[in-house]
Amino acid sequence: MITVTHVKKQLLVLLLSGCALLSRAQNQNSTHGEYGIKGVVIDSASGQPLGYVTVSLSRGNEGVRKTVLSGTDGRFGFSGLVSGTYSLTMMLVGHQRKKLEIKVDKDDAGTKNIGTVLLGHSNNDLKEVVVSAERPVIKQEIDRLSYDLEADPDSKGSNVLEMMRKVPMLSVDAEDNILLKGDRNYKILLNGKPSGMLERSPKEILKSMPASSIVRIEVITTPPAKYDGEGLTGIINIITNKRIDNGYNGSLNVNGRFPANGPGTGGSLNLKSGKLGLGINGGGNVSDVPAVGSSRFRETFGGSPTMLVQSVSQESNGNSGYFNTELSFEIDSLNLISGQFNINGNKWNNDNLQYSELQGADLMIQRYNLVNDYLRKGRGSDAGLNYQMGFKSDKNRLLTFSYRYYGFVNTGSNNISIYEAVNFYDPEYRQKNEGRFSEQTLQADYVHPFKKITIETGIKAIFRNNKSDFGYDSFDADQGIFVRDPARTNVFKNTQNIYSFYNTYQYTIGGWGFKAGFRVEKTVIDADFVSAATQLNRDYTSLIPSVSVNRKLTDNSNLNFGYTTRIQRPGIDLLNPFTDRSNPNFESSGNPALRTASVDMFQLNYSTFKKGNLNIGLLLGFFDDLVMPMSYFDPETNISYTSYGNTGSARMTGMEFAFSYPLTKKWKYSLNANFGYGKVNGVVNGEKVSNKGLMPSIFSSTDYKMDKGWRFSANVSYYGRGITLQGRSNGIVGSGFSVNREVVKDKLTFSLAANNLFTKYRESENRTTGTDFIQQSNNRSYFRSFSASLDYRFGKLKESIKKSRRGIRNDDVAGGGN
Repeated sequence: MITVTHVKKQLLVLLLSGCALLSRAQNQNSTHGEYGIKGVVIDSASGQPLGYVTVSLSRGNEGVRKTVLSGTDGRFGFSGLVSGTYSLTMMLVGHQRKKLEIKVDKDDAGTKNIGTVLLGHSNNDLKEVVVSAERPVIKQEIDRLSYDLEADPDSKGSNVLEMMRKVPMLSVDAEDNILLKGDRNYKILLNGKPSGMLERSPKEILKSMPASSIVRIEVITTPPAKYDGEGLTGIINIITNKRIDNGYNGSLNVNGRFPANGPGTGGSLNLKSGKLGLGINGGGNVSDVPAVGSSRFRETFGGSPTMLVQSVSQESNGNSGYFNTELSFEIDSLNLISGQFNINGNKWNNDNLQYSELQGADLMIQRYNLVNDYLRKGRGSDAGLNYQMGFKSDKNRLLTFSYRYYGFVNTGSNNISIYEAVNFYDPEYRQKNEGRFSEQTLQADYVHPFKKITIETGIKAIFRNNKSDFGYDSFDADQGIFVRDPARTNVFKNTQNIYSFYNTYQYTIGGWGFKAGFRVEKTVIDADFVSAATQLNRDYTSLIPSVSVNRKLTDNSNLNFGYTTRIQRPGIDLLNPFTDRSNPNFESSGNPALRTASVDMFQLNYSTFKKGNLNIGLLLGFFDDLVMPMSYFDPETNISYTSYGNTGSARMTGMEFAFSYPLTKKWKYSLNANFGYGKVNGVVNGEKVSNKGLMPSIFSSTDYKMDKGWRFSANVSYYGRGITLQGRSNGIVGSGFSVNREVVKDKLTFSLAANNLFTKYRESENRTTGTDFIQQSNNRSYFRSFSASLDYRFGKLKESIKKSRRGIRNDDVAGGGN
């Protein structure tokens, strides 16, 4: 029987063998010579040197080997050549193209100076060009798919979370959690780097981030080995960096939304002066949610069956904000320093009123009313510095050193009051949990392009510290004060040190493109319960191969295949042993003994882009040691307990379909659909459990461009049920209508939107089943909403800024608030 492990080993052997052969071939064929060519480009009319002339070097039928730009003094040069005859082609806008044949041999001592080259002016004036075709919204690359938000007019009146519903392979469930291929185990990057605000509280930040500040969203389906191995189903990369040039540009968005989720604002500013560049993004959101109701139901079986019914009224308000900046300084054409700094924070207050009644077969067992004043707040920051060094022989050859610090603090507190209680004797109590996380990363990357192959390698070290300080205080009626309960109070510390090495190869020949590599990661974990003087230590090594193959079928169609292994290390949210007792009949906690989960993922994708866009993908995933929630009922206490364990093994098959087509010059239709079928197996409380089901999501939209700058769009969506080891969640249907108008062309846009006009509330159902119980929670939230948005763009651009092409990407931790 052929297993996934056997396939992985065979792929790794083939990969290493292929890498060795390619490397040997390149070493034989790419020996640098000892000759060079240099010269000066002069304007034939003025006699002045011409800067920024594109000078291309080719030899025979080999195509272009190297390309350089002339300096401001008109000088250019090539080195590392072998003897032979070369063609030099020189091009500059407004000037005639010139081609020269240059021969270098043993008679030339070192570098051959061809002297002055004159470029004459072109007689053809550059006239205005009107482009009538719209650029494609979806683009398929060898290992990723990207969605161009700038090409989608809906982005001017929506936030980023709303636009994610339109991105192939992404969906947003009933709780506003982002799903990739129907799963929450992924990582989100900002401009190819981790961002503290998205690692800690992504959905709150993305709700407050205007989509007009985003260039595109990339879904990296087969992450290459240069990325960390974590993020089971892939990586979501949000690109905010617009083309920043000498001068400045920016955008400002102001929006209002009611009856819930409040007003918000956000914007960006990009500055470029000489060698110094600065990019800034920031925003905030205020949200007041009027009172809504929810309920919880549990039925137990066995010798003493019970029925529990709870109803809750909840009112909440909160705010969130973020600020991030990137700085770049080009020391010279070969040396670049860049850095980033991000801060973010949020605060949320919930007032809950709960009625609970527990019934036995013939009598009432327990009843009480509970008031819970819950406060949640957090703050986070991260900063990084990158130094990139190029090489004169080839400016695409790069050496990069990077450092990053990231940390956050999340605090949650509950103040619980009980009144009108029958057969309930627990006193009033308070519980508080403060979670802290800090991380430091050191990384070095090296990129060496040869003729047709590019080799990348790097080393990395991550040092993580998790800490949870939790306490439980109960009211002592005799003393009239709250007293700390030491049995429910502790300090938990967890450190993760990760050391990794990677090697990747990218090779192109004919219509084929190959990207393959491997990554080795060693993880060392130490956990410590300070108060109980208990420790947990272990280490392990992970081998992570990845292979991506692209076949160009025509100029407009591609076929992609990808295979990779991904892992998921549990984060502090899943490890934290703090027990949440805010509901006396339901308790939940993390598990500090969790291990790393892994998946072997195979993907096949076909895409064609011509008048319309079509993308069809198939995937197959095998999951091991999957971290899943586990629930069981204790009849002695009448409490349901939920924690996490590496109990799950799963298999998932899926299909992704994305289609966009212009029905007329003004009318466009799009469809984005994902269908996944999953089966999960595990053990809960000593009993074997399995679950399976279809998990569909469909988003359909249409867009019509009217006269005088008006545009109308409408959408309808369906997000099917989700499945867990013991349960499922319900599906949901949504709709939306929007209209926007460019008040000032390319500058000022006004938008109005109405979402879910036909449904005031969203009803979310989560059902869990055990051997002796069934429980279900029904949560209600505002679904119908109206919004208005004003988006303003300003500035003027001239010349592009430099940015580091490599940097730190930590994309591995699960449970970061998704």
